[in-house]
Amino acid sequence: MWQKELEAMPREVLVKRQERRLQQLVSRLAQRVAFYGERLAGTEITLDHLQDLPFTTRADLRSAYPFGLLAASPSRINRLHATSGTRGKPTLVPYTGRDLRTWSDICARLLTAAGCRQGDIWFIAAGYGLFTGGLGAHYGAERAGAAVVPVSSGNTNRLLQLAVDLQPAGIHCIPSYMLRVAEVAAASGIDPRDLGLRYGSFGGETWSEPMRRRVEELFGLTAFDVYGLSECFGPGVAYECAEHDGLHLSEDHFLAEIIDPVTGALLPEGERGELVVTTLTKEAMPLLRYRTGDLTRFLPGACACGRTHRRIGRITGRCDDMLTVRGVNLYPSEVERLLLGFPELGPEHRLVLERTGPMDSLSVDVEGADPDGAVAEAVQRGLKEQLGLSAAVRVVAPGTLPRAEGKAVRVVDHR
Repeated sequence: MWQKELEAMPREVLVKRQERRLQQLVSRLAQRVAFYGERLAGTEITLDHLQDLPFTTRADLRSAYPFGLLAASPSRINRLHATSGTRGKPTLVPYTGRDLRTWSDICARLLTAAGCRQGDIWFIAAGYGLFTGGLGAHYGAERAGAAVVPVSSGNTNRLLQLAVDLQPAGIHCIPSYMLRVAEVAAASGIDPRDLGLRYGSFGGETWSEPMRRRVEELFGLTAFDVYGLSECFGPGVAYECAEHDGLHLSEDHFLAEIIDPVTGALLPEGERGELVVTTLTKEAMPLLRYRTGDLTRFLPGACACGRTHRRIGRITGRCDDMLTVRGVNLYPSEVERLLLGFPELGPEHRLVLERTGPMDSLSVDVEGADPDGAVAEAVQRGLKEQLGLSAAVRVVAPGTLPRAEGKAVRVVDHR
């Protein structure tokens, strides 16, 4: 562990720390942020009454753009990141110097849990710039004592050349980019297993267990899932340990809840719902009960690794990623899991939605080998039997579908 005294503190001590920090946070927000001050009057501030406090939503962040939720003096801001803005106006995320030090420690935790050790060479192949994935992991790896190579994403041939020469121990990036690295390596006559990678921390997009197995088989590494979002520091909100039994929340920094995404009611342990996060230690722009839109569940019991912070399951999708096709609700990750069960098929695929008259139609394009059409028929049966959907399935030659150096584009909706 990076911070054993914090990651394995007794639960009763952790809960008291959370409640104290929650009270301090609400007091600061009421005094310094008009948006919250108007909504917090008369509320009782204890963990038992957390559900009585108001939610914060993406719409609130957009309405407050650029600095309406700032809780620190502008003179103390040392850095600004931003969300991509793919679902509307981007959100600016300011950090004080203390925020940056806190975030570095949080990221050092996740990378240490993934195997990062003093002197290891770690490639940071996530995007730098406004995206939080690159710089968050960069400073976390340096904090943990690694030698960081900031290769970023976008020049895969350069990454391969450096990896062959330097033999890095670990890599941090979005998981779909690893499939691109493997593809370019194969085209260059390089076996991905010859790059020397032993560990990888992957996040920034929804990915499945079959995808994890594919990455591990291609590179001969151990893959670790990490979770974060720009509005709440960035990577480091939760991370896997060597037990691979869920993702540990950094509960001394984040207070988490699982709610019904429709009603907003708290859900019991084990039920899947929307993750809500309160940033207990963020100075510049702390958020109270922030609705992330990400779907997961709390896992029961303690982890064998000795960490005492609660665990969540793998993020299985987003509330706003759900597709409705002819009355059937569908998450793209469900299709990915089905496709990766066929060894003849590659990981690259697209879901194409169109509307002809009053009806929706779904087609699935996937790269692979299917000379007699049997695999396409099997996928069609699987979609019907497992997901209740009829879809046209086209198996196309490898390299046919467009590639993205950033997050993979899996859905094209023409409706």
